[in-house]
Amino acid sequence: MNTATSVPPAVRQGTCFVTGGTGLVGNNIVRRLLEGGSQVRVLVRPRQGGTDRSLEGLSVDQRTGTLEDEACLQQAVDGASLVIHSAAVVHCGWRHSEEMRRVNVEGTSRLARAARRAGARFVHVSSVDALGLRADGLPADEETPPGGMVECPYVVTKREAEAAVLAEVDQGLDAVIVNPVYMIGPWDWKPSSGRMLLEVSSGKGLLAPPGANDFVDVRDVVSGIEAAAARGQTGRRYILGGHPLTYLEAWRVFAEVTGRRPPLGNAPPLAVRTAGWFGDLAATVLRREPPVNSAAAGMSMLRHNFSCERAKNELGYQFRPFAETVADAWVWFCEHGYAGGQQEQYTQSPSCHTSSSSRTRTISPSASSTI
Repeated sequence: MNTATSVPPAVRQGTCFVTGGTGLVGNNIVRRLLEGGSQVRVLVRPRQGGTDRSLEGLSVDQRTGTLEDEACLQQAVDGASLVIHSAAVVHCGWRHSEEMRRVNVEGTSRLARAARRAGARFVHVSSVDALGLRADGLPADEETPPGGMVECPYVVTKREAEAAVLAEVDQGLDAVIVNPVYMIGPWDWKPSSGRMLLEVSSGKGLLAPPGANDFVDVRDVVSGIEAAAARGQTGRRYILGGHPLTYLEAWRVFAEVTGRRPPLGNAPPLAVRTAGWFGDLAATVLRREPPVNSAAAGMSMLRHNFSCERAKNELGYQFRPFAETVADAWVWFCEHGYAGGQQEQYTQSPSCHTSSSSRTRTISPSASSTI
């Protein structure tokens, strides 16, 4: 059953400021808010050339700036009743830690502080990667202590970003944290998480990673974000979960929807680890970390399963059938020119969650021979 698509009254009131508006989550948020009649401001980074189709034709107030410019952030937030922060730098590897700390942690802290000063409600779009996994293999929840993840800079900085938000809550910020699982859906312009679907559609998905994940439609996550903005308890986390599937199970659905041959099976864990080690060696030699590295490989072998009972009980969170999500995402990719040969440039790992990001890097474990 689908979550409701109407924007709650509390979200419609006043102006909403959104970061990461060109990413998968952010772009869907912007479009939903506009459909509901909200006034929307969007933070956009200064462009270095080229075009960006993601906001074309949308009646939004674009504010050019970065999360490193506190004065710009304060000016953009002032007058807004709601701030939805979905921007982040995502890289599943061992490098770029300084950039991720500067944007993911310090940028989040600046924005949360600006929201507190402006008296705006703040929804921080985090990731389940910031949480812990249970040693017994059962689904983790919002109270599961850290542990079980690959402690790469992305995981660490997403966790520290949550701590920065909660520190501002202690100072009076009205904030809620949401932790989405692996999202797929339309308006994935970069693309981000949908790269996994494109990987299989290109005929390269012969061996699936040996791990598992929870898969959900980004539109249902957006409904969860709206519900969190309207009804979420200040200082509380909400996992926005989905269907617990192995990558092999998910890839079989991808293959069926896209008309491709299903994967033959799982990649052997030893082969995945070995490819990750060779990636680390290559990074040392080339001084550039390749998509295949030990962090990405390690994440692809984990069982990323989480309980979203809190969100269901407190927010009314629901999510639609997985096959429907995949079919809608595939139609969108086909209609926007990502299918039919172009998709070969996109390869997506099932490791770090990229979909909430406004800045993503292509990262790949050997298992998917494709963040």
